[in-house]
Amino acid sequence: MPKLQGLEFWRTTLREARYVVAPMVDQSELAWRLLSRRHGAQLCYTPMLHAQVFVRDANYRRDNFYSEVCAEDRPLITQFCANDPEVFLKAALLVQEHCDAIDLNLGCPQMIAKRGHYGVFLQDEWDLLEKMVKLAHEKLSVPITCKIRVFQDVERTVGYAQMLEKAGCQLLTVHGRTKDQRGPLTGIADWEHIKAVRKAVNIPVFANGNIQHLSDVERCIEETGVHGVMSAEGNLHNPALFEGSSPPVWEMAEEYLEVVKEHPPSTQSFVRAHLFKLWHHTLQIHQDLREELGKVKSIEGMAEVSRQLRLRCQVRAHLQGGVVAGRPPGAVVHGHQSGRKDQTHFDLLLKEQLAGDGKKCVFDMCRACCKKKAYKDVADCPGQWRETHRTPVHTGRGHTRALYWIHRWDMMNNGQ
Repeated sequence: MPKLQGLEFWRTTLREARYVVAPMVDQSELAWRLLSRRHGAQLCYTPMLHAQVFVRDANYRRDNFYSEVCAEDRPLITQFCANDPEVFLKAALLVQEHCDAIDLNLGCPQMIAKRGHYGVFLQDEWDLLEKMVKLAHEKLSVPITCKIRVFQDVERTVGYAQMLEKAGCQLLTVHGRTKDQRGPLTGIADWEHIKAVRKAVNIPVFANGNIQHLSDVERCIEETGVHGVMSAEGNLHNPALFEGSSPPVWEMAEEYLEVVKEHPPSTQSFVRAHLFKLWHHTLQIHQDLREELGKVKSIEGMAEVSRQLRLRCQVRAHLQGGVVAGRPPGAVVHGHQSGRKDQTHFDLLLKEQLAGDGKKCVFDMCRACCKKKAYKDVADCPGQWRETHRTPVHTGRGHTRALYWIHRWDMMNNGQ
C-alpha cells in the first residue's frame, strides 16, 4: 500500500484529528494519553525521544517506547529530537511499525536542547534540516512530520515552513512562540504567524499555543484556519479540556490513577509530576500534603495523598456554602437543614480523624473571628476540636454532619 501524504494522510490515517495532545517529556506517557483519549483527544504524541540514545540503548527503547505499545493508543505520532540524518532515520525505523507517523522536534527551547544541539536550536540550519526530512521521507513507510517555533519575522517563518514542506514534511505543527519565549518570558503565542503558514503551505497544519479551554480551540481554528489544535499545559491541568468540561480535580486524579494500575509507567516520577500539576492550586494551600506528595515512594502513597486532598476540598466547598461533589442525596448543607436530631449517630473518633491535624482554622481566621463565623453560620471549625484557637466551639452541627457524610460516601464507594 502506498504511503499516504498530506491531507489524505490527515483525513484517513489521523481520522481528521482536530484535538491533539502535545509531545511532553516525561508527561505524555501511555497512561496519560489513554486518559486524554477518554476525554476527547483524537490524536496523541509520545514524549520526545532522543534519537541517538534510542538507537544505542535497548533499555531506553524498552522503557520509553516498546513497553507502552498499545492497540487502543492510535492514531499515534512518535517524536524524536535529532541532529544527524542517519541517526534520525535509524531511530525512526525502529518504531515505524508501531505508530502512524514520525515527528522531528524542531521546537524544544530548553537549555538541554541548546547543549545537545537539537530542537529549536536547529531552526537556522536549513540545509541540515532539509537533508534530515528528505531522507526520512524517502526511506520510511510512514509519513514524516515536524513541530516548529516561529521566527520574529513572519516572512522568515513562512519560508521555513515551505522549505520543510518541499523536503517532504507531510504535516506541520506551528507553536506560535519564538525560541526566546520560554520560562518567565513565555508570553502569548502569535496566531498571526500560524495563520500565515496555513495559507502558504498545502499540507495540514496544527496550531499550538494559548490553549486552555475548548473555546480557545474553536477560536484558534476559526481565526487561523488550521486543521487541528495541540495542547500541552492546558491538557496537563485539565485532561478533559477537549471535552469542554472541567471536572473536579479529584475525579481526574482518581481516573488517572486507575489507568496507571493497568498501564504503569516506567518510573513513578511521571505519576508524581501529573498529580502535582493536577493539584497545583490546591497544593499551594495545603503545604503539608505538598511535602507528603513529594516524599511518598509508592503509587498507593500518592493515591492516599490525592484522597486526602479531595476530602479537604470537599470540606472547604461545604464551609463556603458550595456543593460537595460526590456527596450523597440527603447530606446536610449548613443553614438549610437541621441535623441535631441525628447527632447520636456521629462517631466522636471519626470526628477527630476528619478534623485533620487541627493546626489551622479552616476559615483562615483568627480565634475571635472564627468563633463569630461558627456561631453565625452554624458551622464547626475542625481546628476547634484541638488546639488551633485553644477554646472549644461547638455551636453548630452542619459542618460535622457534612464531614460524616463525606466519609460515609467514601466508604460506600470503596465497598466498605
